Amino acid sequence: MSPFELGTASVIAIVFLIYLGVYIPVALGMVSFVSIWFMRDNFDLAVNLLKIALSDSVMEYTFATVPLFTFMGLIVSKAGMGRDIYEVMNAIFSKITGGIGMATVGANAIFAAVTGSSIASASVFSTVAVPQMLKYDYNPRFAVGVVAGSSVLGMIIPPSAMLIIYSLVAEQSVGDMFLAGVVPGVLLAIAYLVTIWAAGRFAPDFVGGRHIDDTETLTSSEIFTRTAPLLSLVLLVLGGIYTGWLTPVEAGAAGALFGLLIALIQRRMTLTSFKDALLETGHITASILFLITAASIYSRMLGLAGLPNELAAWIAANQFSFAVVMVIYVGMMLFLGTLLDTASIILIVVPLFLPLIEALGLSPVWFGIVTVVGAEIGLLTPPLGISCFVIKATLNDDRITLKDVFLGALPFAFVMLLMLIVLISFPEISLVLLNH
Repeated sequence: MSPFELGTASVIAIVFLIYLGVYIPVALGMVSFVSIWFMRDNFDLAVNLLKIALSDSVMEYTFATVPLFTFMGLIVSKAGMGRDIYEVMNAIFSKITGGIGMATVGANAIFAAVTGSSIASASVFSTVAVPQMLKYDYNPRFAVGVVAGSSVLGMIIPPSAMLIIYSLVAEQSVGDMFLAGVVPGVLLAIAYLVTIWAAGRFAPDFVGGRHIDDTETLTSSEIFTRTAPLLSLVLLVLGGIYTGWLTPVEAGAAGALFGLLIALIQRRMTLTSFKDALLETGHITASILFLITAASIYSRMLGLAGLPNELAAWIAANQFSFAVVMVIYVGMMLFLGTLLDTASIILIVVPLFLPLIEALGLSPVWFGIVTVVGAEIGLLTPPLGISCFVIKATLNDDRITLKDVFLGALPFAFVMLLMLIVLISFPEISLVLLNH
């Protein structure tokens, strides 16, 4: 087999192995290692490239953002700050039709700006928001759909684990990726709010719910007390990066320390929960390290096989326009999204398409936002739909089936697709904060 044929077969084999349940880094690393060995008939070369991939991942300074932001997010989650911000949002929106759903979106947007995890958002708000909506006779599908849809904000609004993974794979600035994610994330949250409002007005049966007259009324001081800690943490992290006072690594360190101090002052952090946060941080960091290492050797395998160059030559030969290229790219992501998780999609498709995007003179930072949003749609679509599975498992309510979660999330997946089209059509939306 030629290197190109072997590389193509390797990509197919990687997707197949991941679909069968093989651990993602193992599938990426193992197939890439064997492919390099066969391509050049040189075992030593494959070993040396693996060593380089390992050293590049471990020695990369920006990788320090992963444990720092992960620890910060876990501290915030375990300290119950998500519930605080939800109660404030609920007090603001509760009198509106679909208001609890709006409160869930608003709280998730702010919570996402600290945790950076869709899974954390899905698990927290499944226990906080869904029972509240069911209490007031909201449609169960709408209740779980809102939580599923708004949970993806955690991967778009910075700090985001997926933005960090993309920045490491594409060799882009983590700070630039964070700033680029702010406006698209906020716009997606607004789009969700408008969708819920429209559904409450024009499709009330889908939303359900009844008038709420016993919602807790919060005074201005109570609202400040419950929101100030989380908002000040967001301001410290994103404000520090935007003004240039802090690098992303420094912002992660400062945010982790500040989040821990808040939890201690509020007496919401026990020794056990602190220990759990440290252990979970280690587990998550190690898994992402393996992902980045596997992606590094995978990228080298693609380069040796010449797949990115062949893809660019094929597109040039067929004279595909920018629109057609993006349709192919988004279509591939949506297809893979039904089978794989977001990290797998980023690791597989970015090394293939990024050289082409750079050759076209397009911004790799904008491309990263498009990639993350497109891949995140997969969190809401069957058969994988990780957020949907997390919500179902967290609720443990026989009245709500997995089918209900997927159908409830479908309108929000459609809104994400529309937002993706807007971001592709107007790249300046993603780059506006970088240009000022």
